[in-house]
Amino acid sequence: MNITLTFFQGRAGDHNDLAIPGARAVAESLATMIGVMPVCIGHPEPALNTDWRTELSLSMPTLKIMQEHFEEIYASGKKSLAATSRCAVSLATIPAVVKHNPEVCIVWFDSHADLNTPSSSETDYLGGLALSGPAGMWDSGLGNGLAFSSIILVGQRDLDPFEIKLIEESTVTYIPFGDDYLDKLRQAINGRPVYIHLDCDVLEPGIVPTDYVHPDGMELCDLEAACEVLAETEVVGLEIAEFQHAWNEGGHPVSPVPLLKALQPVIEKLSEG
Repeated sequence: MNITLTFFQGRAGDHNDLAIPGARAVAESLATMIGVMPVCIGHPEPALNTDWRTELSLSMPTLKIMQEHFEEIYASGKKSLAATSRCAVSLATIPAVVKHNPEVCIVWFDSHADLNTPSSSETDYLGGLALSGPAGMWDSGLGNGLAFSSIILVGQRDLDPFEIKLIEESTVTYIPFGDDYLDKLRQAINGRPVYIHLDCDVLEPGIVPTDYVHPDGMELCDLEAACEVLAETEVVGLEIAEFQHAWNEGGHPVSPVPLLKALQPVIEKLSEG
């Protein structure tokens, strides 16, 4: 099969210790679903929940390994399916994706845009800078290359003033979740290949455990419908972030299988090769 399954286990600006086991659970379920052995990058370390600069410095060695791994995947002509724990891992993955797929658009499902910069961020949270680094808005040390015109934001509903202004003044496409979101998504893609980032907090709270909780999100059926649109074109990769393996520390594990079933149109498209 022309696909590599990866799960990230290092630090990546974590607020808590729930996403690292969450990524492993996602990868294990995907391995069963598609019959591919997963590759593990990094090892679990306790969350620090501190400023972006400290988090990035301590995460950098493992993020560089992740980026090298993605470089190898795409240089060999394969596609990627990954469980990336936190959105900050995209600082490493997206530059590698766009380097080897210059026509690709990044479809970013998230309740946030993650387009803040170190100077605009009101929270100092590394995850809030996850897309702006690849877009060249600041130097993360992991590269860039992502054009604004290649960014398609879907489902955001907690945007900061800086991000709103950026969307208004740039060629970034923003598709709020609503009645016509599927038509807008199809039009925005316009036949281009896609790489998909899913932050699970794009979903309505209570569907899967996530770090952030924002109402008025997608249901699983809405996500599946979007995946059917995405599967109409070439899919070069999918990364699943921010799935926490339990609702709280010490809680019972939650299965990612219902989430993965909603993503099945895209997973099947990736698995075709």
